[in-house]
Amino acid sequence: MSTATPPSPEARPVRLVIVDDDPLVRAGLTLMLGGAGNIDIVGEGSDGTEVAALVERSHPDVVLMDIRMPGMDGLAATEALRRLPGAPEVIVLTTFHADEQVLRAIRAGAAGFVLKDTPPAQIVDAVLRVAAGEPVLSPAVTRRLMARAAGDPADDGRDRRARARRRFAGLGEREQDVASAVGRGSSNAQIAAELHLSIATVKTHVSRILARLDLNNRVQIALLVHDAGLLHEAGDDGEARGTGPA
Repeated sequence: MSTATPPSPEARPVRLVIVDDDPLVRAGLTLMLGGAGNIDIVGEGSDGTEVAALVERSHPDVVLMDIRMPGMDGLAATEALRRLPGAPEVIVLTTFHADEQVLRAIRAGAAGFVLKDTPPAQIVDAVLRVAAGEPVLSPAVTRRLMARAAGDPADDGRDRRARARRRFAGLGEREQDVASAVGRGSSNAQIAAELHLSIATVKTHVSRILARLDLNNRVQIALLVHDAGLLHEAGDDGEARGTGPA
């Protein structure tokens, strides 16, 4: 995992809410993340049912959300939270690799996926990156999720591909180029070099793609490109990279 750009001295700390049903895990995360200096823990919860009120009260930039919780689990809480206007970003926190659950969380709008045994510095980095608008998924996890999406039993593959292609066709030609590059895992700098654009222009195109397709983040763009079958058409080299940083 790459290291996030250190914030400038005048930048305010990232406001973080931690939601986990294990009080020891919450205490450990609070101690670890709160001591980072550029992260401010503004709330804690033990169940998904508490998330909406926590967010309304504390106005976080990021929610670190456990998947497995009693009452309302982290997946349902993420889906409910991301439907709210101005919702914070969500990082899914879990003790295991669970493709189906992580895929559901990403489709709901989660911007990251972190295992609980991830080294502390990398969890801090993940929070800072997501707050800066970068999705946090390793290339290996991204490839597994893309493959899993193709075999989703809840949807017929041909219907999903047709729907994805109709949505993709609604983009302008340059937006399609940028979306395809995002799907291949290219960073903004790589896309700018490939398409002979400035990085600022690439960021503008990505923002327009998200708005036009009603998506939350770059990972969802990559999923749409995959669903449309465009990664396969691009060849193995493009498909071999995961979704990278902005």
